[in-house]
Amino acid sequence: MSYEPVDILLVEDSQADAEMTMRALKRKNLCNHLMWLKDGVEALDFLLRRNAYTERAPGNPKLVLLDLKMPRMDGIEVLRSIRATPGLEMLPVVMLTSSVEEKDMVQSYKLGINSYVVKPVDFESFAEEVIKTGCYWMLVNRVPSSL
Repeated sequence: MSYEPVDILLVEDSQADAEMTMRALKRKNLCNHLMWLKDGVEALDFLLRRNAYTERAPGNPKLVLLDLKMPRMDGIEVLRSIRATPGLEMLPVVMLTSSVEEKDMVQSYKLGINSYVVKPVDFESFAEEVIKTGCYWMLVNRVPSSL
């Protein structure tokens, strides 16, 4: 249970990809307030403060790193729900995925994704992409205080 505010919500079903993401963010000290969830259902429960997350700290994360292909509820469905939910609709969401399919990218942007980042295969390239993404969204980008 998280009683501290979460800055980054990582929604990723692959333990290996989640660990690589967290390791890369840790390199730049961007991993202090990160929550890793393994599927879209759990992510929406967290964001909507329901089920196991009713007592989590109030407020929204500054960034959601969202995988596209996940069990139970995929990233497209999660994104659609986020954009349709008052109070979450402006939440910065980055699709962090291995999918290079044009249809996935187009659908993500049509639903209001803020960025679409393809996961490179080798660790160093993967880490570099995650670091650039994390630094931009956590250190450069500004969001309204109402988020």
